[in-house]
Amino acid sequence: MKNVKTNAMRLLEKEKIGYELMTYEIVEGSMSPEYLAGQIGKDVLSIFKTIVTVGHSGNHYVFVVQLTEELDLKKAAKAADEKNIELIDQKDLEKLTGYVRGGCSPVGMKKQFRTFFDDRIGSFEKIVVSAGKRGFQIEADPKDLVRATRAVLTDIRKETKSIFR
Repeated sequence: MKNVKTNAMRLLEKEKIGYELMTYEIVEGSMSPEYLAGQIGKDVLSIFKTIVTVGHSGNHYVFVVQLTEELDLKKAAKAADEKNIELIDQKDLEKLTGYVRGGCSPVGMKKQFRTFFDDRIGSFEKIVVSAGKRGFQIEADPKDLVRATRAVLTDIRKETKSIFR
């Protein structure tokens, strides 16, 4: 493995937060949640993605949900006390966060944005998030990640409708 140090790793080390670095091969067009989980040897449900948004006020927010889930923009707006929230334009991601699409970590962005983790992280001993570079993931205690990002835990995932409910 290359000697890679991302802002996310530097921040975790500065805060004396332990993490495990994992790598995976990027195969364009084959990057499904199941592919990633298989590459790093982790349960797909323990892998979380980082979503950067902008509110009606112009403020930016970071939301972290399970890789297999979708962010509920209404719940996100309510959590952030905004009239509404939308996803940022992906061309603005690197300039805003310092990270590229597919390698955006909730930890160590250029600026500390208000961050919200889906409350499901409480049921995991460890969760996986991007390490801040495509092909690299970090696994850490969710309580440590919440502390490092000064995040709030809340229900922000979109509820799926089932015909069996």
